[in-house]
Amino acid sequence: MNRGTDHLSVVVVGASGDLARKKIIPAFFALYCQGFLPPAFNLFGFSRTPFTHEEFRNRIKENLTCRYVPNESCEARMDEFLAHCFYAPGDYTSKDAFLDLYEVMKDVEKQHDTDRLFYLAVPPAIFVDVARTLANAGFVRCGSSKPWSRVVVEKPFGEDRQSSDRLGEALAKVFVEEQTYRIDHYLGKEVVQNLMILRFANLIFEPVWNATFIRNVQITWKEEIGVEGRGGYFDHYGIIRDVMQNHLTQILALTAMEPPARFDSHGVRDEKVRVLRAICPLKAEDVVIGQYTAGARDGRHGVGYTQEKSVAPDSVTPTSAAAVFRINNPRWTGVPFLIRAGKALDEKRTEIRIQFREVAGSMFCAIGGCPAANELSIRIQPDEAIHFTIVNKVPGLELKLAPRELDLHYKTAFSETIPDAYESLLLEVIRGDRSLFIRKDELAAAWDIFTPVLHDMAERRQKPEPYTCFSEGPASVKELAARAGVTWA
Repeated sequence: MNRGTDHLSVVVVGASGDLARKKIIPAFFALYCQGFLPPAFNLFGFSRTPFTHEEFRNRIKENLTCRYVPNESCEARMDEFLAHCFYAPGDYTSKDAFLDLYEVMKDVEKQHDTDRLFYLAVPPAIFVDVARTLANAGFVRCGSSKPWSRVVVEKPFGEDRQSSDRLGEALAKVFVEEQTYRIDHYLGKEVVQNLMILRFANLIFEPVWNATFIRNVQITWKEEIGVEGRGGYFDHYGIIRDVMQNHLTQILALTAMEPPARFDSHGVRDEKVRVLRAICPLKAEDVVIGQYTAGARDGRHGVGYTQEKSVAPDSVTPTSAAAVFRINNPRWTGVPFLIRAGKALDEKRTEIRIQFREVAGSMFCAIGGCPAANELSIRIQPDEAIHFTIVNKVPGLELKLAPRELDLHYKTAFSETIPDAYESLLLEVIRGDRSLFIRKDELAAAWDIFTPVLHDMAERRQKPEPYTCFSEGPASVKELAARAGVTWA
């Protein structure tokens, strides 16, 4: 297979944290099981926790699964992978600690010219400190020639346009743009990756993918759980920065962008930037924010947000938000995009819903009732699926019309295993394909949409509208949708 490298060392900074143990390292194990990693592959964990190599291996083994090799000995395959895993403890800003890591790596790499991938699974506040320490310890190779050095950083990338710019400028002093992979794991999800295929590989959709035929677009992200132990982190960022500015804005861009001139990292991201720049910055009247309070449903009981651990009792951090976006370009002028995100809601669901316009002057209105508008629903999670609602005649001797769904459920339509988002994205980092990663100007364009309203809410210390746990969310969201001409779904 084309692995893009012969010798690869992966350094996971923050290796003792949940992200590394539950997502990143299991994703590398999945790639290993499928043969996408070279034989000369090694993974090095680094964090403050004082593990030995064996203790580190035992800890990460708890989250490994053998779903890609069900007929093999899972234990043997895990042990094989873990033999490539090593660990060094130390402080994130200590040059000496990273030099100790370098000694471990040197013994394992055996003087080969080895490509190095650094994954910063640490809080954004210390990205720059870690990057500088890596550079001071001599880890980072300049430029994009082999052997290469690449860095993966997790969102959120700053708190507004200004802080994002400062973070980018500081990181650029260590890793140039071509070496930097800003990861948004939603871009690795199978259904999100399928958006461009759905739009541009099927003649039926692109001719009607515009304001003439589409009435509105809704993008929804809902979770039943609250912050669940992440109160300190979440209270600093809130739902807009944590979910809406990145995950949902990326989905919006893929839904609304023009066809790329070519299907590569430059073409795709050029069009995403172009459509993001056409979105009008949000104003206070475009946004509804909420915060969950204690509630119960079906035997479940949830505490209120301000009773969560590490959350200030007087916090005004929103746990849900809805906003109406308007895109000022020929394709989308007049079409509202309603974007919703929230925690402690009535269900877990992430989807895109395209509501088409009704048939104008339909001849059936006078006979069997006006036909309902067509609707395309793209379910990202859970239970990945695509539903297309069309109008049909109800069987019988009378003329009755009824909408029915054409269903494509991924689990029944495809025999292939759906990869985890991190598996897809990490493989692209190794290959050097940046199509699914966020470019600097793309990040700036996304922040320009949100920064004015975030500053306005902070200056006024805007109090979120309360909603009970496991409910639909703030009542005012329906009013916002109605004002925008969006049919609630």
